[in-house]
Amino acid sequence: MRTIRKLVHREVIGAVSFVTFGFLALFFFFDLVDELRWVNRSPTPGNDISLAVLSVALRIPSHLYELLPITVLIGTIFVMARLAQSSEFTIMRTSGLGPGRALRALLTLGLGFVLVTFAVGDYLAPLSDKAAQLIKARAQGRLSTGATGAWLKERQGDRSYAVNVRAIIADGSMQGVRVFEFDDLGRMAAQIHAPSARFVDDGWMLLEARRSVFASQDSPNAHITQEESAQLLWPTTITSDMVAAAVLKPDRMATIDLFQYISHLKDNGQSAQRYEIEFWRKVFYPLSCLVMVVLALPFAYLHFRSGSIAGYVFGGVMAGISFFLLNNLFGFAGNLQNWSPWLTAAAPGIIYSLASLAAFGWLVLRR
Repeated sequence: MRTIRKLVHREVIGAVSFVTFGFLALFFFFDLVDELRWVNRSPTPGNDISLAVLSVALRIPSHLYELLPITVLIGTIFVMARLAQSSEFTIMRTSGLGPGRALRALLTLGLGFVLVTFAVGDYLAPLSDKAAQLIKARAQGRLSTGATGAWLKERQGDRSYAVNVRAIIADGSMQGVRVFEFDDLGRMAAQIHAPSARFVDDGWMLLEARRSVFASQDSPNAHITQEESAQLLWPTTITSDMVAAAVLKPDRMATIDLFQYISHLKDNGQSAQRYEIEFWRKVFYPLSCLVMVVLALPFAYLHFRSGSIAGYVFGGVMAGISFFLLNNLFGFAGNLQNWSPWLTAAAPGIIYSLASLAAFGWLVLRR
């Protein structure tokens, strides 16, 4: 059994690696073509092409994270179908490879792919994507979202704050920062405008800040006090990752950072439904590699004629694509219908796992 497991694992890993390399090369080419439109806009002369190539190369871990489950499916289906066509799997079955052992062998390999997917998505991809964003900001000048930038909210004691960040610039600092302070009655108590700000250990360091304080609003002596500071420290728990999540896409954050951002939103009375769905999708997404290997196993029990393997492989690939379409559909529907976030993220995997096990059981018991 050890020899058979090594054979199957070696064949599957080789096929998955080949398919993954092909997809990554294709995505690298498409991303590079798209990135070349920003070449002439780079403020750094002589580094245009190198910045574009480096930015695209740093996106490879993110693409790897997205592609691993589908490449696991394609590679495993190809190996299982080829073993069935050449009757090698039949020989393995007569040598003692029963359905239970075959399923355990593939699930063991699937767990390895789960760990790789988790490590890439939670550690390598966020770091490389953040570096790619900074390089893109260097090429474009800044990164922003919409016309007004990103809005965040925070509560400190009886005071609440609404924060607006227009953009993130190349060195990771913020541009166009506005902080609106409200008292316990919801009245504006002060506002701060700063052309730029950077993250420090205790909060944000606002540069060239102008602070307006609204005093005695209930009395006839109400007035506004203007204060200007070259550097003004604003204590806050809003981190750079939280600002990046508001300005950019949250699905590129690490799981722990996304969890902290969700806690921040809930603590400040903001809706976190979208981010909760993204959090649970990041939790369950690596497990889809197990779904893929279970989905591929029934192909080993089919009987192929000469030339018919391509059709079965294509059908399996379409089944895998439908899984990801259903996964995205559940994400959007769960956000609109306010479904339970963990159930929304887990439902596609549960449905396809049950369907795969049903197909596997039918092929083994009935055929």
